[in-house]
Amino acid sequence: MSKPPAPGVYVPAVLFFDEEEEFDFASIKAHVLRLARGGVTGILVQGSNGEAQHLSRDERKQTIKFTRDMLNENGFQNVAVIAGTGAQSTRETKLFCSDAAEAGATHCLVLTPSVWPNLMIRERIIQFHREIADASPIPTMIYNFPVVTAGINLDSSIIIELSSHPNIVGTKLSCGNIGKLHRITIATKPTEFAVFIGKSDVFAPSLFCGSAGTIGALVNIAPKSHVKLWNLYREGKVAEALEIQRVLGPADYGVSTNGAVGGVKAIVSKEFGYGNIGVREPLGVPNVKFLSSSGYKDIKAVVELEQSI
Repeated sequence: MSKPPAPGVYVPAVLFFDEEEEFDFASIKAHVLRLARGGVTGILVQGSNGEAQHLSRDERKQTIKFTRDMLNENGFQNVAVIAGTGAQSTRETKLFCSDAAEAGATHCLVLTPSVWPNLMIRERIIQFHREIADASPIPTMIYNFPVVTAGINLDSSIIIELSSHPNIVGTKLSCGNIGKLHRITIATKPTEFAVFIGKSDVFAPSLFCGSAGTIGALVNIAPKSHVKLWNLYREGKVAEALEIQRVLGPADYGVSTNGAVGGVKAIVSKEFGYGNIGVREPLGVPNVKFLSSSGYKDIKAVVELEQSI
């Protein structure tokens, strides 16, 4: 039976582009190495924050390999690379999984196709994920994120049923539903099926309910803060972990309501000095007025926490 990724803190890393929407590899390198030095367990390449749907097949494979090679070259062989391999057809998703394995990823994270959401009934969803897992040369994980799948929101019974497949080894719940996470962790074994929360505003609560950690957008900004919370919780220092959670929660909300992917890039550029805020169209450049607004205080608080660790 295939094994899930190690428990811990993972980051759906943003990609940086230049003014012509071509890869800015210098900024991508700076970002990935800052995350690795921050202690993350692994990096998710081409999660929703990595703009996978805006990349060609060759670009997707290129960025996975670039990330893996760069980590190896800088002494971070222990930092895992997971690849987002979701596509709108079963055929293409299988190709992306094979590409990810060739490029050095250890696991695939697979979104449910969503062009025809009304046709993606329970049986079709289960069949899709099983077919992908059957074909993938590396273990797969189920990515549940209704915001980017036209409202398709997998319930706990679907994910629990899929967990019995020997090559499906986990899930990322960007729906942020703690009840769903708890139902899945009760029904599965953590050594066989890892359940990650996808939102930092419920990171600590998810740990009380058995999650394997987080794969969250805010980790792009504050990797050390998330790793410290994780370590404190594992050491039994729950009160101290919850103090960090009090900072992460408002900051996560601030990021999600101010430009999402572009907002993350804007914060990284402002606070850490690298990267263009541009995204590939049609997302559009975020309104950066929030960087100087009174509401930025919650995000600034997590930046200051990060810089103090």
